[in-house]
Amino acid sequence: MGMVNISLEGKVALVAGASRGIGRAIAIAFAEQGADVIVSSRKQADLDIVAKEIQQTGRKGVALASHMAKVEDSKSLVAKIKDQFGRIDILVNCAGTNPYFGPMIDAEEWAWDATFNVNLKGPFLLSQIVARLMKETGGGNILNIASVGGFRPGYNQAIYSVTKAGMIMLTEAMSAEWAQFNIRVNAIAPGVIKTRMAEALWKDPAVGEAAAKRTALKRLGIPEDIAGAAVFLVSEASSYITGETIVIAGGRF
Repeated sequence: MGMVNISLEGKVALVAGASRGIGRAIAIAFAEQGADVIVSSRKQADLDIVAKEIQQTGRKGVALASHMAKVEDSKSLVAKIKDQFGRIDILVNCAGTNPYFGPMIDAEEWAWDATFNVNLKGPFLLSQIVARLMKETGGGNILNIASVGGFRPGYNQAIYSVTKAGMIMLTEAMSAEWAQFNIRVNAIAPGVIKTRMAEALWKDPAVGEAAAKRTALKRLGIPEDIAGAAVFLVSEASSYITGETIVIAGGRF
């Protein structure tokens, strides 16, 4: 290896929200760079498929069902990983939900609570539990998946956008406090990526075309477009970067 090292050889990574889309792409990319990867989300059956894909790269792939909104799930998830691997070097917070797509003026309280619990409270608590373990084992890297909605509210996605603005600030706050433990914390803010969760923004051909036209690169993103930056941000190649949010949106304008 030269000076620039994106290898994740010997690292243990936990990707929360990895059953599909961006989380899945990141988990597989980490394995391709040499990491053993634990994938979590609510549905075991979906995770088992991703764990098999990870194993095909020759690395360990472990699937552990865990609900991001339930702190007891997160505690037991980290305890299981500690038992099996002794450490977590990398955490990716990719679990996200957007159960209400519509005007903020009509939103009900459940929509606020459900979105905040999964998108912001859950990642905060999981990061806290993992950071305590990282502190014991000499440090690590945390990567949060935010959104361009964290800078400007997405149409009919106000509550989601507020959670993502919170995640950008959480990234800054955690990075400032946890640098002393050799923990770096960064975020990625994707634009419109062709995932199942973002279907409302691209599935209708006219809507998808309009969204693509608003990018400089004239196309929508795919999950693999996020995975490369994810590898960079949790590797030695980015050792002097912390507290930053990188926008990956094809040059939105």
